Amino acid sequence: MGFSEKLILTLILLFICKGNCVNGATFTFVNKCEQTIWPGILGNPGIGSTGFELPKGSSRSFEAPTGWSGRFWGRTGCNFDDSTNNGSCTTGDCGSGTLECNGSGATPPATLAEFTLGSGSQDFYDVSLVDGYNLPMIVEVNGGTGSCATTGCTEDLNQKCPTELRIEGGGACKSACDAFGTAEYCCKGQFGSPSTCSPSVYSQIFKSACPKSYSYAYDDATSTFTCTGANYVITFCPSSLSSQKASKSEGTPDGSSSGTGTGAGTGSGSGSMPEAMLADGSWLANLATGDSNTRQPRGFVQVLQILLFTFVSLSLYFMQL
Repeated sequence: MGFSEKLILTLILLFICKGNCVNGATFTFVNKCEQTIWPGILGNPGIGSTGFELPKGSSRSFEAPTGWSGRFWGRTGCNFDDSTNNGSCTTGDCGSGTLECNGSGATPPATLAEFTLGSGSQDFYDVSLVDGYNLPMIVEVNGGTGSCATTGCTEDLNQKCPTELRIEGGGACKSACDAFGTAEYCCKGQFGSPSTCSPSVYSQIFKSACPKSYSYAYDDATSTFTCTGANYVITFCPSSLSSQKASKSEGTPDGSSSGTGTGAGTGSGSGSMPEAMLADGSWLANLATGDSNTRQPRGFVQVLQILLFTFVSLSLYFMQL
C-alpha cells in the first residue's frame, strides 16, 4: 500500500471515530425545580466539571468515556461568591468551599444518581437514598438496548420525613445510618452482609415512597438497572414518572445485576430511532463533527463504522490490483 492510500485510510478512520470511538455516554442535567440547583459530580475519570450552577428551567450536558464510574447529586441553598466561586450549600454540600467539588462527595443527606458505564457491555445505574434524601430526581434513558428503565424518586420525602431524621429547616431527610450511626442501620460489623442486614422501618418509608430507588445498602434486586449503548437524562424535581413512556417507566431491574450496582453509597427522549432521522441527512454531518446534541444510539453508530471501514478496505484492495 502506497503512502497516499495509507493517508486516505487514516483520514477516513479518524472521520469515522471522531466523537464516537471515545465517548461512552452523554449525561444531560435538567432542572425542573422552582429554584436554582447546583449539581455535584464525583467520578473517574473527570468529565469537565465537578460542580456547576443549573438555573431553573435550564439544562447542561457532559460527555463521559466508556468505563466511567461516578455519581451525581443536587446541592440546594448555595451561596457562592461571584468573583471567587467560594461558598457553601445548605444541602448536598461537598465540603470543598467552592463551586467545584474537586473530588469530594456529597455530605449526607443527598439523593444520588450513580452510574458505571460498560466498555462495550452493559451500563449499570441507580438512584440511591442510602445517604438520605434532599431532592426528587429521576434518570431517563435516551437510546440504548436492554431493559433501559426510567428510575428515581419523584416523591417529596421531605414532607414525609420522620421528625428524628429531619434536618433543621426541613430541607433534607437523613438516613437512619446517618441519624443514629448504629451497625444495624449502617449494615456494618455483624450486620455487614445481605443475610444479616434487613430493611429498617425507616428504609421501608423510603422504599414505599420510591420503590425503584435504593433504600438501604443491600437493596440491589429492585434498584439496580442496566442498559447498553445509551445516553442519560438526570432530571431534578420531575413532575411525575407517569408522564414518561410506559415502555421505559414500567421496566424492572435486571435481576442478574445484584451486587454490581453502586447503591451502597458512603455508609428527554425516546429510545427509538425516529423516521425523521432517515429523511434528514444532518445527523451524518453531526457524526463527523461529534455533535453530542444529536447523538444516535451507539449500536447504530458502530454498525455504520463497520460498514464504512469495510467499504474503505475493499476500495483500497482493488486500487492495488
